[in-house]
Amino acid sequence: MASIKDPHVIDWFQGAMEEIQGKLLVPDTAPPDTALELCQAHKMFIKAAVDTCSKKCKDDGTLFETIQTYKYDLGQKTLLVKEKRDTISQSLCEMEQKQSQKDTISLEIEKLREEQAKRRHLIVSQNKANKDRLKNLKKAKQVFQERLGLEIRKTHGEKLQFIFQNVNPDSPDNGYTFTLGINPDGAYQIISSDPVMESLEALENRLHETNNISAFLANVRKEFVAQARFQNTFQEHIVEKRT
Repeated sequence: MASIKDPHVIDWFQGAMEEIQGKLLVPDTAPPDTALELCQAHKMFIKAAVDTCSKKCKDDGTLFETIQTYKYDLGQKTLLVKEKRDTISQSLCEMEQKQSQKDTISLEIEKLREEQAKRRHLIVSQNKANKDRLKNLKKAKQVFQERLGLEIRKTHGEKLQFIFQNVNPDSPDNGYTFTLGINPDGAYQIISSDPVMESLEALENRLHETNNISAFLANVRKEFVAQARFQNTFQEHIVEKRT
């Protein structure tokens, strides 16, 4: 049974016991009626004390059960709060991961945009350079057609074939040709020549440095002329030996 801890009840109980004790200590000379009254008063007090103690015990029991119920409810609410806190923490972690993924995707998109912008700029620059080269080729074509007997033909794959006439005095109708194209980097490239000349590679490198197509064509023709003279001299030497 739960103990009585209410200070008011304890004080009242002690005072009542002292009062009864004082009455019970009355001399034996007291009248019988007085003794009977004291006995009845003592019984009533005992009954009242027992009732009070019983009620207090019941109240304490009810209070204890209420406290236990509150403790249980508090424990359940604490668990619920912990679950919600864990759920919120997990949600925040997922949000941070998604934000990180979003930032990564945004950076990749921005990088792709920059690369596309660079490619567009490069394409525009190459197209402009190609147009300038074609313009120079057209000017050179006109000059060389008029002065050097040059014929220019457009071949498959956006390439140009240059045909020089009147290179070899002994065979003025023989054409000396080479084919010129533009590589993926936008630079001039000699595809082939007839007759084959190793010196054309050096002329091509020089063209990359100067971008002077007119001077390049003039130098190519000089190389063809030099080779034609060498061939003529070589053939004359062979004929002389035979005779």
